[in-house]
Order: sequence, then C-alpha cells, then structure tokens
Amino acid sequence: MGSFAEDSLSIEVGSKVPAFSAASTGGEFRLSDLKGRKLVLYFYPKDNTPGCTAEAGDFRDRHAAFADAGAVVLGVSRDSLASHAGFRSKLGLPFDLLSDSDEALCALFDVIRARKLYGKPVRGIERATFLIDASGRLAREWRGVKVPGHVDEVLEAVRALGA
Repeated sequence: MGSFAEDSLSIEVGSKVPAFSAASTGGEFRLSDLKGRKLVLYFYPKDNTPGCTAEAGDFRDRHAAFADAGAVVLGVSRDSLASHAGFRSKLGLPFDLLSDSDEALCALFDVIRARKLYGKPVRGIERATFLIDASGRLAREWRGVKVPGHVDEVLEAVRALGA
C-alpha cells in the first residue's frame, strides 16, 4: 500500500515529488531513503505479460549502466508482492518491484487509463517511466511508452543529469 507525506496528486516535470512509501520485493520502500540518488520509476500493466516481460528484461540488461550513472531502477504495477516475487525470480531482475494494489502510486503519477480489451472497457496502467533527480524533483517523464529502445533513451536521460 502506498502512502504519501503530502495531499497533492499532480506532479509536473520540475516539481518536487511528494515523499511516498510502498511495499516492495525488498521490503518497505521509502523515497526518502534515496536522498541524493536518482530514481527511475517505471510503471507497467502486469507481471508475466509479453510487453512487460520485455521491458523488465531491458531494464535488467542495462541495470549495471544505470547503477554506474547513479540511478536506482524500480518497477511498479498493481500486482501482489507474491506475483512480483515470482516475476522477479523468473527474470533474474536485480532491482525491486513495488506493489501498488491500492493504486496510490498510480494516482500520484496519473497512470491509470481507460482502454478497450477485446471490445470491453477496462482500467489499466499506462506504460510510463519517471526520472526523479537527486534532489527529489521530477526531471523527465515518458508516457504511452513503446518498449523497443525505451530503456536506452531513459539511460541517456539519466546520464545527462550528471552526478
């Protein structure tokens, strides 16, 4: 379950990201624990689906480069911690996954979208990535992400932020 230090639910590029915490595969995650470090927070629809598996694999394969650039990578979906643990293990992910079953983080980052699946309306997570700089401000956002080439684009943005 996510929780926030502030009531504001709109984050714009350049603004401070409200302090938040969420359950993760590595225990309780707190944004405040990353003070002075960059964070790549990527939202994806569902564990063990083709696009999400490809995206997680791309972040896994470039993880060392993100770490060398001073960034922490975290994935977020509405899946349970048990689902995340299996997905993480199956893919050998070197980063934690946050469970947002109450959609608190999804609301904070405005990633829930209505769409059609087999002709029926469903609510789901829009694939999106957010880069938070070392001072806790939202530096970049990518919405409606297409997986091919995305991780490399994010890595370049992380490197452009410098130390």
